Amino acid sequence: MASEMEIVETLPPMHPGEVLREEFLEPLGLSAGRVAKACGVPRTRIERIASEEIGITGDTAARLARFFGTTAEFWLNLQVRYELATVESAARAELAKITRFEATAAMRARPASSVEKKL
Repeated sequence: MASEMEIVETLPPMHPGEVLREEFLEPLGLSAGRVAKACGVPRTRIERIASEEIGITGDTAARLARFFGTTAEFWLNLQVRYELATVESAARAELAKITRFEATAAMRARPASSVEKKL
């Protein structure tokens, strides 16, 4: 008996504007204008994020976090996940051509740089 497999189409990555719109603006009955005014940013910035035209910057993440009681990391993580998923999908073939760097024993034995020492 052959097993039946269902082919499921992969969903596109979720833009942080979708989260803003679907999880915050609409359920809370908030307009982009009201959020923008409270956050001290242009209304068009919030509208363009919610319509998935632009992404969320660190500045906007900090302002949205303060207004909604979340963290800036919440908003920036949404943005980073979206960007990585988008580029990994679009550049899959090109990324596959990149070979991993392998350090030689001599390279591993060298003294740490000033940047590495700070880490």
